[in-house]
Amino acid sequence: MFPQYDVIVVGAGHAGCEAAHAAAKMGAKVLLCTMNMNTIAQMSCNPAMGGVAKGQIVREIDALGGMSGIISDKSMIQFRMLNRSKGPAMWSPRTQNDRMRFAEEWRLALEQTPNVDFWQEMIAGLVVKDGRVTGVRTGIGIEIEGKSVVLTNGTFLNGLIHIGEKQFGGGRTGESAAKGITEQLVQLGFEAGRMKTGTPPRVDGRSLDYSEMEIQYGDENPEKFSYSDETKPLTHQHNCWITYTNKTVHETLETGFDRSPMFNGRIQGLGPRYCPSIEDKINRFAERERHQIFVEPEGWNTVEIYVNGFSTSLPEDVQYKAIRQIPGFENAKMFRPGYAIEYDFFPPTQLRLTLETQLIENLYFAGQINGTTGYEEAASQGLIAGINAALKVKEEEPFILKRSDAYIGVLIDDLINKGTEEPYRMFTSRAEFRLLLRQDNADLRLTEHGYKIGLADEVRYQKMLHKKSETAKLINDLQQKRVAPDDVNMALETVGSATIKEKITAEKLLKRPQIGMEELKSLHEDLKSYLNKYPKEILEQAEVQIKYDSYIEKEQQMVDKLNNMENFRIPLQFDYMKIPALSAEGKQKLHKIKPETLGQASRISGVSPADLSILTVYLGR
Repeated sequence: MFPQYDVIVVGAGHAGCEAAHAAAKMGAKVLLCTMNMNTIAQMSCNPAMGGVAKGQIVREIDALGGMSGIISDKSMIQFRMLNRSKGPAMWSPRTQNDRMRFAEEWRLALEQTPNVDFWQEMIAGLVVKDGRVTGVRTGIGIEIEGKSVVLTNGTFLNGLIHIGEKQFGGGRTGESAAKGITEQLVQLGFEAGRMKTGTPPRVDGRSLDYSEMEIQYGDENPEKFSYSDETKPLTHQHNCWITYTNKTVHETLETGFDRSPMFNGRIQGLGPRYCPSIEDKINRFAERERHQIFVEPEGWNTVEIYVNGFSTSLPEDVQYKAIRQIPGFENAKMFRPGYAIEYDFFPPTQLRLTLETQLIENLYFAGQINGTTGYEEAASQGLIAGINAALKVKEEEPFILKRSDAYIGVLIDDLINKGTEEPYRMFTSRAEFRLLLRQDNADLRLTEHGYKIGLADEVRYQKMLHKKSETAKLINDLQQKRVAPDDVNMALETVGSATIKEKITAEKLLKRPQIGMEELKSLHEDLKSYLNKYPKEILEQAEVQIKYDSYIEKEQQMVDKLNNMENFRIPLQFDYMKIPALSAEGKQKLHKIKPETLGQASRISGVSPADLSILTVYLGR
């Protein structure tokens, strides 16, 4: 009935879709298994992609040849570049998306990708022989052969939904939980744990009074995620709104605390620290009289509204009463209540940097199964797992991104070396080389990698090379072009910048804090006519590289030092227990994680500098 597949992907959420697409694009024969073909790439929580640090991840996925950026562009209803008032390392793109169009675009993209087959059924277990996965077993007992398997089960593994005192099995509202896989993996020797996440109620937008709220517009000149020419920026955008809770809302919510699964001990799993429920917020921040509520449309034409900031698992009657006391929500009609969901995950310290498990060969984990939260974090892991599964089948070298290469590299390195006891979310502060890992240069950093492994196509590669050469040419020209005091001093005074006494290069003027490319154009007509020849992305790239040149150079020097340790490889079967001078904790952590390089060993929590020195000497022998 079934052929043997190169890669079987279990789960068709953000991680599963990226894994299936990447492996198939690289020539692997792929089977994508999902419990429901109609919920492929479902945005289970908020209808948005990107945000602080997350937007950088979407750009990186796109630069490598993944699809999340293109799908987000095709389904976006609003675009905003967050943190524009801060330095370029903090700029983060974010789209508000049409939930239905997002899922539809992903399904169509997968259906149009050669080498992708689909199977709709719950996967109940794995087929494992001699420490190697050889396929999957479905709920009705069918065994499908596969050379590798990528598990992207999301919140479905023994999922348990909580609404007040009610609880019932489910991976998402209205969908069944997945059973059998956790139990089998535990029997095989894996460590498992429980986490929880939540979602807010959805309401009828026709019942809201938007005059009571603040309008949140999209950017005046919207951009997009993808570096390709396949998508275009929006010509018109949908508004979002902001409103606030108040003391009355908080008091009403508190009446349900005795029936809250969070406070009466029924929920055991840890929730996301940086996206707490509304009851958690008013409990932890009792001194605050109000909290922001973001009113987000679910699409162009639907009336359904996502009430961002009001995630809750309180009883539905308390939710309904409290939400109607928010300004603008006085007559709100609820489509469905918010809920919390508990699910199984597997501590990611059990993985290699390729996302292959240490215990079972050719078995890969990606997404929330690894303890992360967020579509973007999941999609990036799916991409890397799919790439490495395809490479393993082809007997080619694995693909590993370092911390200095990408936020994706930071994410995976953190998960494997530090583990996580709560849902992991990416922040710019987690990346020590964030000035190198900007959203504007992801293509310059990563497209060549994607091209070499067969994921990014020739058109993308040539586009990146053109951007690189044009940026270098512009920087070089600005270093050569000199302007005289008589030509620019009056204009410099106008923009609040010090006048000059002798000829100076345009590059030196651009380094001034008051002067960007637009101000440079206004200084002299010759500069304006020259700079207008270049598109916005080249001007922006050159400006960042010139303004932050010394900082970028310092970070690059740090990267070069780090790479010396990253290039010092440790044999996979190295026995740390035979080194008596190592600390007990150091031995335990090194033995468990099995770092592939000295650099990786240095980032393992519990491995001290003394341990590292001893290990370096021992390996040197």
